[in-house]
Order: sequence, then C-alpha cells, then structure tokens
Amino acid sequence: MSIRLYVGNLPQTFDAKELEALFESIGAGVRFKAVNDRDTGACRGFGFANVDDNKLADAVIDQLNGREFGGSTLRIEVSERRDSRPSNAPAERRSSSSTATPASRKPANKLVHSDTVDAEAPDPRWAGELAKLKNLLANQTVGV
Repeated sequence: MSIRLYVGNLPQTFDAKELEALFESIGAGVRFKAVNDRDTGACRGFGFANVDDNKLADAVIDQLNGREFGGSTLRIEVSERRDSRPSNAPAERRSSSSTATPASRKPANKLVHSDTVDAEAPDPRWAGELAKLKNLLANQTVGV
C-alpha cells in the first residue's frame, strides 16, 4: 500500500531533480509531484510524495521535515485523505460534474420557479396585492 506524504513550504522556483535526488538519498521508491498554479504554471509551494513502504515514509519524515531546501524549511507529514478531515474545515473546490449527494444531506423538495406563467395560476409577484383585493371585495356590501 502506498503512503502519501504532504511536502510543503517549497520555494517558488526549485529544481525538481534536486528534490528527487534528496528523496532518493533516503531510499528508492519515492515518487514526487509538485502542485502547480493553473495560470502561471509555477509551483504553489507544496506537492505530494508517494512512498511504497511505511519504514521509508517514516525515514523521509524524520530526515527531511524541517530541513533547509532552496531557502525554505521543508514541512513533510503524512497526508490526510479528504474524507477524513473534520467537517468544519473549509470546503475545497468541488467539481460541478459531481452529482452524488452526501449521505448526511436529505433530498429537499424544492419549488422550482420558471419564467413561463401558467394561465390558470396568478402571478406570484402580485400575490400580496391579490390578497388585498380579495379582502376589499369580501368586505364590500352590495346595495340594491
């Protein structure tokens, strides 16, 4: 089973080969991927490393966490899965294509409004005025 490590506090510009060599100095089997900005393509300051062995993951954390790299102090720790974060954590960007509803949320029967007006139903924007007119008509007395 692969262990995912968070590698943070990376400098904006760094040599990926130099960082990979740093990982390889601890042991073989560490794969690293930096997270880059969509617009600029520059590193966002963090990435993730996948390690195949628990002992190797512990060795990477012990030897590289707090170590100076490119003018920054590296921060390396075991990455948490998204679903194991506390519920009060800020929500990440969610893809709009996701149609699954969380199990904790009940489906709501929402009233969907449309721009087309039903000929039989009164316009809801005038509901208050319509109620006033109905009260006026009901209170009128017919004098013959």
